[in-house]
Amino acid sequence: MASLGSKALASASSLVFLQIISRLFTFALNQALVRLASPQTYGIASIQFELLLSTILFLSREGVRNALLRSTPEPRNVSVAEEIEHHILTSNVSLLPTLAGGPIALMATFAYYASTSPSTRSQPYLFPSIFLYGLSAFLELLAEPLYIRAQNELRFQIRVKAEGTAVATKTLVTLAILLIADPKWSLVAFALGQLAYGLSILVTFVLDRELPNYWPRRITRGKHGESHSLYFDPTLLGLSLAMTKQSLVKHVLTEGDKFMVSRFSPLSDQGGYALASNYGSLFARVLFQPVEETSRLFFSKTLSADSLTEPSNVPSSPAADVRTASSILQDIVFVEIHFALLMMSFGPPFISTLIPLVLPSRYIQTSAPTILRAYMFYLPAMALNGVLEAFVSSVSTPQDLARQSKWMIFFSGVFVLSGITLGSKMGDVGLVWANVINSVVRAVYCWMYIEGWFRKRGEKWSGVSGISSGVLGVLVLEAVVLRWSEGRGRGPLIHIGIGVLCLSVFLATW
Repeated sequence: MASLGSKALASASSLVFLQIISRLFTFALNQALVRLASPQTYGIASIQFELLLSTILFLSREGVRNALLRSTPEPRNVSVAEEIEHHILTSNVSLLPTLAGGPIALMATFAYYASTSPSTRSQPYLFPSIFLYGLSAFLELLAEPLYIRAQNELRFQIRVKAEGTAVATKTLVTLAILLIADPKWSLVAFALGQLAYGLSILVTFVLDRELPNYWPRRITRGKHGESHSLYFDPTLLGLSLAMTKQSLVKHVLTEGDKFMVSRFSPLSDQGGYALASNYGSLFARVLFQPVEETSRLFFSKTLSADSLTEPSNVPSSPAADVRTASSILQDIVFVEIHFALLMMSFGPPFISTLIPLVLPSRYIQTSAPTILRAYMFYLPAMALNGVLEAFVSSVSTPQDLARQSKWMIFFSGVFVLSGITLGSKMGDVGLVWANVINSVVRAVYCWMYIEGWFRKRGEKWSGVSGISSGVLGVLVLEAVVLRWSEGRGRGPLIHIGIGVLCLSVFLATW
């Protein structure tokens, strides 16, 4: 447990460092891109192409990734032959994202092109750019078995190296082509940058470990005079399929706003939405995503006994592991709730001060400023929901996942209804608020599930324990003061000075 905890902490530190470096590259790239590319081009690349890419990758690998995090070595009393068989059957499951990824990439690519609007289809070199994005996704999926193996061996440094190199390569390739080539090649520049990313991921993993045999190996087992063949570990395969089904609904919830924007918003507004989303999610990618991924890894390995072989109401993990998991999750939630309150109090009043520094003038006329302000409420909800869902996905049995999928369908209905209602009244910013509602509803469901899960194991869990009413009062008062300061219009320096004073008071009372 101590070893796993230290490795998880090392993973979080490495991933945070990776995200900081990669986001600095991305931020610099965005600052250059928004000045070199038109809002229309930027919108297609950052909304529509990224939606295509995430759809291929999410549907191909997400369920298998999460399921294989729970894979455990065979007990020590089994024979060497049985241990080898277990390894082969588990490794075969890791090949599924690659085997499924090719057909999914082809279908998604052609379906996207067939459904594009006339304004999108009129853009130069659209189809070659779409094809390159699909090819990039498949290159990433070729590296997936090696990625899964590295994760299960807790060799996080190879992932940090692969993704760091890929981000730098993508940044340089995209920027170089935009600077050198004619503006009509802008979409191709984004596509070649993404292709360089996928190729870099694959090359880095292959240099670490050679390419696997992508065809599953068959295992023949005999019992009572009869033999039968197996290609996949039945438990992990069932869990992978259950998680993949759920990931389809989850993908709609996660990327639903991009889908709506790509369908109903003008291309220039898509560019503004993409820019605001990229800047708004900077904190989420730097801090929250590593915490979420590391939490999923830690809880999956620590509590895997409860999710693979037992019904969800029968405790299997040692009591000490359950207590440790409860304590760690409670600490993470405690920090994220305080960060959420801090962001909602301090973020919106300073958006108007920061916008002229990061947005070119032609983007200020889009929906970007109002979307950035709404993101100050969306990010905390997304972060809290992310870590809660990470725990739930780590301990859920296939029966739990089937039950959760039904709730996910309900959450999808809530999102679509709120998106249509708020979008018709508020424009693109209404979709951000629909995401806020969606994240809060999902977080409430996960919160209730987690409380019940620990209760069945004799452990009391409360994510709000330790939160001081005094700190809450200070944050509410400071939120009022900062909004008053923003409305007075006395200049950015005075406003920033008041913000620094309020932050000092908060830190002193925390």
